[in-house]
Amino acid sequence: MTENKKSEEKSVKKEEKKKELKKSPSSEVKATPKTKKPNASKKIEEKKTDKVDDIAKENKEAVEEFKSEEVLIKPVKAASKDTSGKFVQKKKKRKVRRQIQRGQAYVKATYNNTLVTLSDLHGNVLAWSSSGYLGFKGAKKATTYAASQVVMDVAEKVQKYGLKDLDVYVKGVGSGRESAIRTLAQKGFNLNLIKDRTPIPHNGCRPKKPRRV
Repeated sequence: MTENKKSEEKSVKKEEKKKELKKSPSSEVKATPKTKKPNASKKIEEKKTDKVDDIAKENKEAVEEFKSEEVLIKPVKAASKDTSGKFVQKKKKRKVRRQIQRGQAYVKATYNNTLVTLSDLHGNVLAWSSSGYLGFKGAKKATTYAASQVVMDVAEKVQKYGLKDLDVYVKGVGSGRESAIRTLAQKGFNLNLIKDRTPIPHNGCRPKKPRRV
């Protein structure tokens, strides 16, 4: 029995030694990465600080460039300064209305519409109107009443210029030509000249065939 006990004790001791041996290398292996981790974190922190420094340098350079551009722009502002060194606001020019005593009236009377334009002697248009512009539609556009309303509208627009004398040029064979001339005279315009400019063919183009009604 004593021999059996001794053999058991020896086997137990051997097993304990094996366990200790197994524990010792594993602990060494675990200890090595723990020492490496802080070094890796330090490297990452160093990289971050380097990046921050680079960004700060770039921002400083950009600010300096912007300041240099402002310095270049300043002399341009100095050109608008007065001799005393104060900035002077530019005065807005007032629009002067032209006063025109004499002008021209162009009446275009067609079968479908009546147009009246008033201009100065150089042909610059002062005002214009037509029966379609006033809202007449269809067959009503070519009526004498529509032509008189057109002249009334144009006369109101030209009041600010102070027109008095007119040279009238008529074109077309519409029914509104005579009523347009009459209303121009009624509105107080002095008609110095009335000229007919309707184009007349001298056996030029073949006319349209007549309608069968």
